[in-house]
Amino acid sequence: MQKSVAAVSCVREDAAIDRTALRLGPVGHTASGLGLSWLAPVMEMAAVASGNWPLWPEPGPGGWTCFPRVAARSLGAQPRPVRAARDFAAATLRRWEATERAEDVVIVVSELVTNALRYGWPDPGPVRPGGRVRFGLLQPGPCVVCAVADPSRAVPVVKETDVLAETGRGLHVVDALADAWGYTTPGDTGKAVWAMFATGRGPGSARPGGR
Repeated sequence: MQKSVAAVSCVREDAAIDRTALRLGPVGHTASGLGLSWLAPVMEMAAVASGNWPLWPEPGPGGWTCFPRVAARSLGAQPRPVRAARDFAAATLRRWEATERAEDVVIVVSELVTNALRYGWPDPGPVRPGGRVRFGLLQPGPCVVCAVADPSRAVPVVKETDVLAETGRGLHVVDALADAWGYTTPGDTGKAVWAMFATGRGPGSARPGGR
């Protein structure tokens, strides 16, 4: 049986876009790996987790809409991908005037990108260049959703860690700071891990002075 999900269209990367980003349409691949369509299942899962599914053009009771602001970036050209993702997230939240949870978002972004670079490859090893790691932010309502895509089909697992261990705490940090988190169904192009944070402002909110 076919179901409806948010499908991406007409979105320019690395830009805040209102009411032109995600549209409802028939379900396709979990992630196409092209453009911003990998964010479609992220949008659906976050909406379901927050009780805002299905999404419609006009904001629903929770203030969510299928036309969120979107900002995304490939980390492949960045010499320091984790720092680049943190800086990009912080700058995007300032532009969207959604800085209430900025500190939490930046910490979680660091953990998700680090995990993707370290574990999101067919063979385990040290942190890799971010050539096939993508990072995106969505603002569909009074919240921010961050997502990191990597080429691995391995699902993230929260493991028990030694209190003295220097690694292995990433998902514990994500679970502690985010209001909800999850991952898309792994496919030929990998998966995306996402985290959601409630804020006090959504796209189209009135600004001081009535602007």
